[in-house]
Amino acid sequence: MSAMDRTFEEMIAQAEAVDVSGWDFSWLDGRATEERPPWGYQRQMGERIGRAHLHLDIQTGGGEVLAGVPQRASGAMVATEGWPPNIEVAQANLREKGVVIVADEDEPPLPFADNAFDLVTSRHPVMAHWREIARVLAPGGTYFSQHIGPDSGHEVYEWFLGPKPTGKGFREPALARAEAAKNGLEVVDLQEAELKMEFFDIGAMVYFLRKVIWFVPDFSVEKYRDDLLRMHEHIEREGSFVAYSRRFLIEARKSGG
Repeated sequence: MSAMDRTFEEMIAQAEAVDVSGWDFSWLDGRATEERPPWGYQRQMGERIGRAHLHLDIQTGGGEVLAGVPQRASGAMVATEGWPPNIEVAQANLREKGVVIVADEDEPPLPFADNAFDLVTSRHPVMAHWREIARVLAPGGTYFSQHIGPDSGHEVYEWFLGPKPTGKGFREPALARAEAAKNGLEVVDLQEAELKMEFFDIGAMVYFLRKVIWFVPDFSVEKYRDDLLRMHEHIEREGSFVAYSRRFLIEARKSGG
């Protein structure tokens, strides 16, 4: 039975029942797509890990991105995560790589000494605490990260919550550059990309909103059933629901070393 043959209620029920812990989106294969940024974050992250001695990955999620990197640092590798279900997944995914998982609620301060790491990475941090990143970086150390860009996926937000002003958030690349500089880091690379997202059935959207909770923070099927039905009808009519994610790659170095 194809997704198009399944009823609205069946797709909703299936998406509500599936486990959304970790940061693996393979359940969406064939049901949703998102263009990948052109710079290849995981590959570049691996290259830098291979040259590092002490490496910290902040907000590692379920550790899937780090686990998929073939390289490892010559010394210790540490990752932080704040959501308990993700911590268990990360421990399982990163055990073989020898990464120490530290439970951290992502509020300053980071539970590490000053000048501790020569590489700090983070893919899609909820918030980049620049003062703490700079503090735990060793002189000459590098912060390498792919951030969520401004107004990313606002089409999804607006479908459920209505119009909101764009261009006035805290995710602008220029703001990240300024914050890095204010905390003594030199930005050596900054790239931006806009990427097409498509959802081919309503179950994919329910799964996505359960997993990526900041799009519609109070999401539940019960609360938003009318909006979901309206989107289901849109997908049936148009073939998909389209939104655009925005990402930026930033690399910054601490002076000295």
